[in-house]
Amino acid sequence: MKSFKIGDLTIKLPIVQGGMGVGVSLSGLASAVADEGGVGVISCAGMGLLYPKFSKDYLTNSIMGLKEEIRKARAKTRGVIGVNVMVALTDFSDMVRTAIAEKVDIIFSGAGLPLDLPSYLQKGSRTKLVPIVSSARAAKLICEKWKSGYDYLPDAVVVEGPKAGGHLGYKNDQIDDANYSLEHIVPEVVSTVGRYEELCGRRIPVIAAGGLYTGEDIYRIMQLGADGVQLGTKFVTTEECDASPAFKQAYIDSRKEDIEIIASPVGMPGRAIAGEFIRKVKEGLTRPRKCAFHCIKTCDYTKSPYCIVMALYQAAKGNLSRGYAFAGANAYLSKKITSVRETVESLKAEFNAAAERFGNRPCAE
Repeated sequence: MKSFKIGDLTIKLPIVQGGMGVGVSLSGLASAVADEGGVGVISCAGMGLLYPKFSKDYLTNSIMGLKEEIRKARAKTRGVIGVNVMVALTDFSDMVRTAIAEKVDIIFSGAGLPLDLPSYLQKGSRTKLVPIVSSARAAKLICEKWKSGYDYLPDAVVVEGPKAGGHLGYKNDQIDDANYSLEHIVPEVVSTVGRYEELCGRRIPVIAAGGLYTGEDIYRIMQLGADGVQLGTKFVTTEECDASPAFKQAYIDSRKEDIEIIASPVGMPGRAIAGEFIRKVKEGLTRPRKCAFHCIKTCDYTKSPYCIVMALYQAAKGNLSRGYAFAGANAYLSKKITSVRETVESLKAEFNAAAERFGNRPCAE
């Protein structure tokens, strides 16, 4: 697998570990992936729930918790560390400012269009900005807005297809439409982003995400022009993943038919593993009585069937009767718990085997 650059950062292993909240990808998983030469990513979603020790204020706890997770990761690795900040978060601005102040290497931002993300950079900031998009049209819009408003272009672009886990940037009728498949949209995004590379005098790498699970998947998508890939589901069943053993076991126990599309309270479809909690939601047994967090801009608890941040938090802690696990379309392929190092070595071997099978020389280790 060839290395690539995001700005002046060299990504030796062309794998970005996807940001997974609430509490699934924190400093433990992020630092382990960074140690292998990839990009480790901390999810800041629901951080205030994970760090109640600082105060009674959710926002304060979120800021302090993110600082602590970044510092923990830095203490464990010299590799590249990123933070995933969803545009839909009500504390989006505070999370972005905190990540930049802590000198995190990269901010990844999706679940909405991060049109003003460059406005948070300060003079001398070295944090790279990487939007997550679901179409070439969205990539073009962000490039145009960033260039005209801030004279800045993305340091890389993540294009996420409809087989991803968690919230999806697609309508329900697009999820299984071949015209919206990752294989279809990656070349479109590569072409669109390529038009802006001359404007900034540097490469703008494209990172493919959504439903990629094996080294052969990585090989195939990189043959379509992607410089790297983003994997989330693959890293859940690792020893270093920050979620509970019960959460990881839900992946291992899942069958293909258990992976389903659900309607999220935030107004987007999502992909998750079916279970007791989702059944209760369908039966109307989970309506929240109040909202103590107001964590998502588009969520109105008076109309929501449940509190999504609490559901994800409970699941990550292992209380799967009170929440559910977001997961990619291929989560059912998970068979056992391995280390991040073992996972990466397996991906490399599969990648090189695919390169040999399809007639190219294996990439250097």
